[in-house]
Amino acid sequence: MFLAGCDRQSADAQFETYQDRLANVLDISPQAPDDFSFPPFPPTRDLTLPVEDIRINLLDAYELRKCGLFNLIAERNSILGKVQDKTRQLRYELLFLNGLQHCLTVLPKDAELYNTLKDYQEQKQRLLPIYLWNMLTTGEEWRQQLTLHHRAFAPQKLYGFYEALNAYTYTQHLAERIKVTPATAQSPTQTITQTTSSSAPATTAAATQAVSTAQIDRLLSYQEKLHPYHYAGQLFYSIEHATHWLNTITSMLTEQEKTIPCGENRNQQKATYLNNVFHKHFVTTLQPYLAQLDSQYQQIQPYLQSLLQPPRPLDSPAFTQYYQYYLAGTQHQAFRDATLSHVAFWQRTFKRCKIRVGSR
Repeated sequence: MFLAGCDRQSADAQFETYQDRLANVLDISPQAPDDFSFPPFPPTRDLTLPVEDIRINLLDAYELRKCGLFNLIAERNSILGKVQDKTRQLRYELLFLNGLQHCLTVLPKDAELYNTLKDYQEQKQRLLPIYLWNMLTTGEEWRQQLTLHHRAFAPQKLYGFYEALNAYTYTQHLAERIKVTPATAQSPTQTITQTTSSSAPATTAAATQAVSTAQIDRLLSYQEKLHPYHYAGQLFYSIEHATHWLNTITSMLTEQEKTIPCGENRNQQKATYLNNVFHKHFVTTLQPYLAQLDSQYQQIQPYLQSLLQPPRPLDSPAFTQYYQYYLAGTQHQAFRDATLSHVAFWQRTFKRCKIRVGSR
């Protein structure tokens, strides 16, 4: 069986206690849930999208002192600038585009540098979704959220939810501001499963909107708040864990259903004891826990489903499997089916034994 150890508040301990109490009433031995496996988050090398190296001529860069971009470029090319994490790389690109727009505003349109900067702007805008994708899937704090964490949340201790929800809500807002409209729209599945291409996507229009420095720096704040948690990966594991426990317990109860006597002139003591266990352990602790898992998944899933659309075709069957299982709803549907199946057993039993729901 799953070993709950000394932590009697863990999800394992709660499910195990519930199963043990039911098995005692039924006078049978409880069965451990089968071992389960699930799609892992792919390694960084499978998810990193190449970014075209766009360089500015040093002479042009020197001229950019006139509109304040030279220092930013020099900082990026410094030793520290070259080892920036993925979030700070995205931050640099956004700050660079802001500075570039300022240069285009103050430079005369007939200036020799104007058309060069206009080309840089268009190229840089097309690459922003790539930087965002690489941040979400390969940046340490962001990747940590999506990697499966092999420990289920304890009831009433689903830590990291608000930090993750706030971070993904803001990142989605940012993604909508920097997106580039594809020439040919693709469905989520098409985007994920097509073969990798190193060329930038063709565009009909750059939909990038200016992002202020304060808005850019908020992303660093959200990243810092994510650092202590493995939220999405732990949520996915908890849902899988709960699904297997529910299926195991429901199977045990269903196999013993005919051994629960009910009806007039029959001793319904076993059904009464089972009802007591149901209310004490399932209704009081496990049902709220399952509802919380369900609610939090439904709140955060739309953001993850949208943000984890590769901006370029990605040749990664492992990511396709991950996306379909966790984000497209396969796992969540199995979880809801397991919950409904478990509740259906009790509804049948209470009806057959004429036990009023809520009575103990």
